Amino acid sequence: MSYDPTVALQFFSSAGKPTDVKKDSVIFEEKDTGRALFRSRNSKIYFVLNGEVHLLAGKKKFGSVKKGGIFGELAALTDAPRSATALANTDCTLIALDDKELEAALAKNPGFALMLMSMLITRLRETIAHLTAAGKLTHEAEVKESAAFDPDRLTDLVRGLANDPPIYYQQGRQILSEGSKAALMYAVVSGRVVISIGGKVVERLGPGGAFGEAALVDQSPRLATAMAETDCELQPITRPAFLTLVKASPEFANRMLASIAERLRFLTSRL
Repeated sequence: MSYDPTVALQFFSSAGKPTDVKKDSVIFEEKDTGRALFRSRNSKIYFVLNGEVHLLAGKKKFGSVKKGGIFGELAALTDAPRSATALANTDCTLIALDDKELEAALAKNPGFALMLMSMLITRLRETIAHLTAAGKLTHEAEVKESAAFDPDRLTDLVRGLANDPPIYYQQGRQILSEGSKAALMYAVVSGRVVISIGGKVVERLGPGGAFGEAALVDQSPRLATAMAETDCELQPITRPAFLTLVKASPEFANRMLASIAERLRFLTSRL
């Protein structure tokens, strides 16, 4: 699903209001330091209604966002410190959504979550390509275990939609392989799964963790390889069930967005 500024405007307008920002105003700052506009845990996501915003890292410009564009999504979805400074290059009109407003907008326009996921996954694929080409995708001894969902809550969400029975994998068995075609995503019910790209471990998933969703969103080859690090039980979720969950449950959509954004943030930090 390609990005559509008109759909994005409808999404942001459903829960937020336009705010005028003067040229040279700092909208948010790298690492959350100093003064910033719209400050509310500095974790808002922004839509540019008019004008242009420059993005800077270490005071050096690396990108700009113009009318119809979105910025600030990684910190908004992961609640992590800002990785860049956003500066109004012209007088601008922005629509900002905080956590609650984002959830409200997703409840009204659940289909937008798929568009945002697609945008993040495209960036994820590009980041992996850059890291691989530069030889920067190196193994780290400690990769924290992550879980997108509370295991019990995940069971409640998929019940009735993911009707396939759980699948059991023994320790050391490959679950999916990088570059293969996708038919399912998986949620970890018990045990632990290790995710690797180019043979380098990038993530460990415990109960409540979800993986394989990227290929379901854009129907492209798998981004990574998944291996059972311990004996584990997985709940398979088909693409129709995944799409239904995204559209029917703002909570599921928000959690999946956060999971993808966290992976992108983690890999982008290695560039």
